[in-house]
Amino acid sequence: MRMEWEAMALAMPEVKGHPNRREFRGVLTVANAPSDRAPSGARGHRVMLTGEATERALPSLLGMALDYAPELDRHDARRKVGIITSADLRAGAGKTQKVDVRGYLFARDFPEVVAEMQKRRGELGMSYEIADVRVVDTEAPVWVATEFKFTGAAVLLREKAAYRGTNVELAG
Repeated sequence: MRMEWEAMALAMPEVKGHPNRREFRGVLTVANAPSDRAPSGARGHRVMLTGEATERALPSLLGMALDYAPELDRHDARRKVGIITSADLRAGAGKTQKVDVRGYLFARDFPEVVAEMQKRRGELGMSYEIADVRVVDTEAPVWVATEFKFTGAAVLLREKAAYRGTNVELAG
C-alpha cells in the first residue's frame, strides 16, 4: 500500500485565548470520485475533480473564506464566517483522495455559527466553491474537472452537500 500526503498551510501566529478564533477542521471534498449529487452551478450534472487538478489547485484554497447560510442548505458567499489556513490532500479508499482543511471561525463575530456547529456535531458537511473550471465533456452526466481554482467553501448539512463524505467540526 502506497500512502501519499500533500500539505500546505498559512503561517498564523499562535495567539492563546484569541476571542475571535475558533479552530475548525473537516473534509472539504473527495477527488477522483463523482459527487453524490449535482453541486450548485453544475447545471444538474454530478462532478468529479481529478486528483491531479485538485493537487494543482490546493494552493488556491489557502486564505479563502468559509461561508455559512443560517438554513445550512446552500452557500452564502456574502456571509464569510471563517478562513481556511491549511489544506492537505490524503489518500482515501481506492484511488480517491480527500481534501482535509483546517482554519478558524470568527467566533466572536459569529457566535451563532459556533453554537450551531456544537449543536449539530456529526450532521455537518462542506462544499467547495471553484472558478476557472475546465471540464472534459459538458454533455457527459458526470463533469470531469481537469483544471480549476478554489475560491472558498461553505458549511452546510451533510445531506445537502454534493459529496456526502464531507464533514466539518470545531476542533478541541
